[in-house]
Amino acid sequence: MDPNPRTFPILSYVMSRLPSLTPRPAAAAANSDSDQFDVEQPRAPEIVGQMPHLADPDLMASMGRAVSQVVQARTVLNLIGERPTHEEVDSARARLAEIEAQLSHELEEIVLQARPAEMEIHGWRAHQAEKERECRERAETEKRIWKSVLQLDEMHEAYEKVLKDAEKRLVKMYESKEDGDGDVVGDEVNEEVVGILQEAYGKGMERLNLSARQLKLLPEAFGRIPGLLVFDLSANQLSAIPDSIAGLQNLEELNLSSNLLESLPDSIGLLQKLKLLNVSGNKLTALPDTICHCRSLVELDVSFNSLSYLPTNIGYELPNLQKLMIQLNKIRSLPSSICELKSLRYLDAHFNELHGLPIAIGRMTNLEVLNLSSNFSDLKELPETFGDLTNLRELDLSNNQIHALPDTFGRLDNLTKLNLEQNPLELPPMEIVNQGVEAVKGFMAKRWLDILLEEERRNSQEMQEQEQGGWLTRSTSWLKNVSGNVIGYIGTAVGTPMTPKSPRDAYLDQQL
Repeated sequence: MDPNPRTFPILSYVMSRLPSLTPRPAAAAANSDSDQFDVEQPRAPEIVGQMPHLADPDLMASMGRAVSQVVQARTVLNLIGERPTHEEVDSARARLAEIEAQLSHELEEIVLQARPAEMEIHGWRAHQAEKERECRERAETEKRIWKSVLQLDEMHEAYEKVLKDAEKRLVKMYESKEDGDGDVVGDEVNEEVVGILQEAYGKGMERLNLSARQLKLLPEAFGRIPGLLVFDLSANQLSAIPDSIAGLQNLEELNLSSNLLESLPDSIGLLQKLKLLNVSGNKLTALPDTICHCRSLVELDVSFNSLSYLPTNIGYELPNLQKLMIQLNKIRSLPSSICELKSLRYLDAHFNELHGLPIAIGRMTNLEVLNLSSNFSDLKELPETFGDLTNLRELDLSNNQIHALPDTFGRLDNLTKLNLEQNPLELPPMEIVNQGVEAVKGFMAKRWLDILLEEERRNSQEMQEQEQGGWLTRSTSWLKNVSGNVIGYIGTAVGTPMTPKSPRDAYLDQQL
């Protein structure tokens, strides 16, 4: 689970010294600050001899904070388990193929089995359907463990990429320290940064890169560069952004990823021209409502934080947003306003705690890529309006608890990539899912058509019954009137005392 020292030497060394990952003796813990690194341990690795600046406690502390994404990913994988071997992965794939072949054989036998003479046709079909259901459930239970092996292997593969990116970032930090040959954390850094900012102001620079400089504070002077278009502050140790950021009135791209930010200033809403904002890999628990005032935003990345919700009006006030990344947070529900993001094309919400989607999700008609995977036991169903996402091309629903796709799913004509693994799916059946996205679309489209035809037949039948009922009511009323008149006439003719006499009877009596 820990990075290999040969492949990731700096990262491995830094993580081995992280207090949260390395148990320490009680006596040592009592006599030292929990945030400090023990760089004077006996048997220090050879890497310290090759890279002496790693003995600098400040540099080590900076590097420790820069690998927060690795630590979070490592924690998740520790809960799930070690990476399976290549033999185990190959065996899992082979076993899945065997189970699928066996299932096909069993289903074929059920279909070809002769109906007993004593059983009527409808009962026999019901019996066959029950047998098919039992076969599918048994196969799905057998496949679940082998699918989990493949899923675990994929997650470890993604972890390897995170390790590579982190190692590159640490190498850059070490080289920066080596080039400066001094303390890069503290007042000296701030003076250097102030000089850079002053130069940027004097020359009217449009792009400024201050990434991986272990900055803890950002001078107020940075807000006095009105011509700045692109500002990169990633991979630092910033815990706050000054309100003076509002002075960057022409800023279009702002990268604050991999810092220690717990909040963003309200003044960020004054960046009216901001198109790209990246605040991933921080400690944010909420976004300011004013972020909705950045109406020019095209791309927003808030992944790898601790967000539990999004601003209520985010969908009403960001009409140009095309890409939204909220993965690896703790979001339980999406605001209903998100359905108004008519320009959104890409939405990644995997690894959250989503309990469902807004009912009007189908209004996001330009959405092309949607990732809702790994919401685990929380995400159980999709709304019927899901079928209105007619431009959707890629959909990942893996690692959830979805039992059935919505009946409208077959209307997703442009869908070409679909992942439904690790779900207790019953509709469509797994033999259809295993045939691929086109089979799923075809099955659900036919089901939808059958539902529409049945509804049309039922409505037609109800109309006929109403028409027949109206005719019978009118006929009955007419018959009652006729029969009443006939009875009255007959009663008069024969002098029946039970029938009241008509006016004509009185007239005849008078004449007589």
